[in-house]
Amino acid sequence: MTASAADATSRPLHLGAPFKAALVQMRTGKSVAANVEAASALIRAAAADGASYVQTPEMTGTMEENRQALFATLHEEETDPALAAFQSLARELGIHLHIGSLAIRAGEHRAANRSFLLAPDGSIAGRYDKIHMFDVDLPNGDVYRESEAYRPGEIAIHADLPEIRLGLTICYDLRFPALFRALAEAGAGMLAVPAAFTKTTGEAHWHILLRARAIETGSFVLAAAQGGLHENGRETFGHSLIIDPWGRILAEAGTEPGVISAVIDPAEVAAVRRRIPSLQNGRRFELLPEPGAGRLHLAASGPAPAGE
Repeated sequence: MTASAADATSRPLHLGAPFKAALVQMRTGKSVAANVEAASALIRAAAADGASYVQTPEMTGTMEENRQALFATLHEEETDPALAAFQSLARELGIHLHIGSLAIRAGEHRAANRSFLLAPDGSIAGRYDKIHMFDVDLPNGDVYRESEAYRPGEIAIHADLPEIRLGLTICYDLRFPALFRALAEAGAGMLAVPAAFTKTTGEAHWHILLRARAIETGSFVLAAAQGGLHENGRETFGHSLIIDPWGRILAEAGTEPGVISAVIDPAEVAAVRRRIPSLQNGRRFELLPEPGAGRLHLAASGPAPAGE
């Protein structure tokens, strides 16, 4: 089942038995066929090790930043060869296969950075278009304009695994905690952040932000990453992470392609949220203009709660 988190708050947790989850770390190149082959080998290894949920990184299909070259390879969802191959693989292995994202044609001049959760029968159990576009100028001189090729999504999405509700995000979404809180309030106990973080931003913020999202929401956070120096010259941070609801790192990769895994016990989500009920204690507030200044400050509608 797939649903928007935009109109859902305080839904009950969907919790089942412990299960093994795995993350596939990649170093995606420009060839879709070669990338599908590389990803498939790692996915098979993860499934053979007992993982029933396997996640791949953002841009699993191709790491092509030249707009003209990218659009020459794009397909609509219904005819995308990478998606078809991964659907067949999910069906063969009988697992929930989460393809972190593929570049999908979404119009004549725009693509979608789209994540797919594939069910064990190969059907699409959830799809999510990345909401926040990575348009930045980094201090080292690197410039990224994701919005030049991709159109942003507008809907927050969660989907149910047999054991837990999964919230879907992609990479730069990590810097926008309101999205993660909305998914957690909608009953998600596991949050996915497939990514292709740059080496520069990863070294500064990757671990901190992922652990913060886990702690803030009392959720498992699983982030499959791209790592190393890619064919197009881009260098990504790697360090795929599985983090528990208390913010502890359960598994971490280095920078090379490979697989990491951990047992996910959904009962830990309920235990942590009982221990620190920040989702229940959250309050709505207004933004008011500060008299005599053009800035805004936060004004809560009542006395501040006591600290921890």
